[in-house]
Amino acid sequence: MADDETPSEHRRGMGTSRLEAFSDGVFAIAITLLVLEIGVPAGSSDDLLGAVADQWPSYLAYLISFSTIGAVWLAHSAITDYLYRANLTLQRLNLLLLLVVAFLPFPTRLVAEYIREGDAERVATTIYGLNLFLVSVLVSVVWRYAVHAKLLRPDADSEEIQVLTRRLTPGLAGYVVLIVLGLFAPTLAVLGYLLIAVYLIVPAWSLRAHRP
Repeated sequence: MADDETPSEHRRGMGTSRLEAFSDGVFAIAITLLVLEIGVPAGSSDDLLGAVADQWPSYLAYLISFSTIGAVWLAHSAITDYLYRANLTLQRLNLLLLLVVAFLPFPTRLVAEYIREGDAERVATTIYGLNLFLVSVLVSVVWRYAVHAKLLRPDADSEEIQVLTRRLTPGLAGYVVLIVLGLFAPTLAVLGYLLIAVYLIVPAWSLRAHRP
């Protein structure tokens, strides 16, 4: 602890800094694991180009999951920029968010492997959609709890808080529609998940707090 830092300031700083550092580590690992799911079958040397091209479902699933995790990381960064302190409930909610983020490489692999496999692609797409839906829900829950529990910086602008609240809830209805669509048209649902991922990541969370 620095000589000019009070015990309460020390606890507050450690609370938010450790939460951010641990979360960033999980995001980095999860997004890195996605690429490990991409590969070509053994013995493809006779037509390697064709084998690489045939892995398009893997590339599509990778792009969606990478964009989703990237958007969640940007949203999480925006949330922590506004945090003044963290309590045990927020830390546990954050762990739940990281739980579903870290799980995402698994359904990504399912979609890549079974997108063209009849009934199996419906199961894979549904599991994938549910995982994406839970990620989006928990991002919103973490933020709304932080606002409700008054964990934000005292100087946070109320209008910015309202705007960020709106930005952290888009996509929920879209995920529900696409999960249902995936039962009948899995490939269309997967393309829909890509559109949501692009929609979430393109704004780049321009509304960011500026720490003094």
